[in-house]
Amino acid sequence: MSNKQALREFQSRLAARLQSAQTGGVAASWLAVEAGSQRLLFPLSHAGEIFSWTDVQRVPYVQPWFLGVANLRGGLSGVIDLARFVGGAEPVAGRSEADLAQCRLVALNPVLGANCALLVDRLLGLRTTEAFASSESADPIAPAFFGHRYADADGQSWQELNLQLLSQHPAFLGIGV
Repeated sequence: MSNKQALREFQSRLAARLQSAQTGGVAASWLAVEAGSQRLLFPLSHAGEIFSWTDVQRVPYVQPWFLGVANLRGGLSGVIDLARFVGGAEPVAGRSEADLAQCRLVALNPVLGANCALLVDRLLGLRTTEAFASSESADPIAPAFFGHRYADADGQSWQELNLQLLSQHPAFLGIGV
């Protein structure tokens, strides 16, 4: 099976699960992703379409985490290296072509009014509150867009990101250097 066919099948299954979660009352709350070494949770209502890595046109005089713009479904969208933005990880230039082929672009829901997509290293599926053994409030010194921190049964830590607050955060909006 080719990588493109496997990706299409995964995206079809994910889209079907998202649709059933919205219509069937399933308690799917988050899209789980990995950005750098961080496991993150995006509220389903904040996440938009998911795209494979595509060519990104660089833009001069911007923050290192702003990768540039990409043509996604015929419209230009800003592309943000999420690992670099939230955790200061190495920039996308540190990723090989094979690494980039595994990355995904998660567009923000158009309702949020931010025409951009977040580069994540891996999609990890959907998560519900039942998938976690414990939760705690965000650290008081954490950015406002950090939500609760969760721990799963395996002891892995997950950080919830409020994409609506992220899209309105001054640092996120200030892409210029």
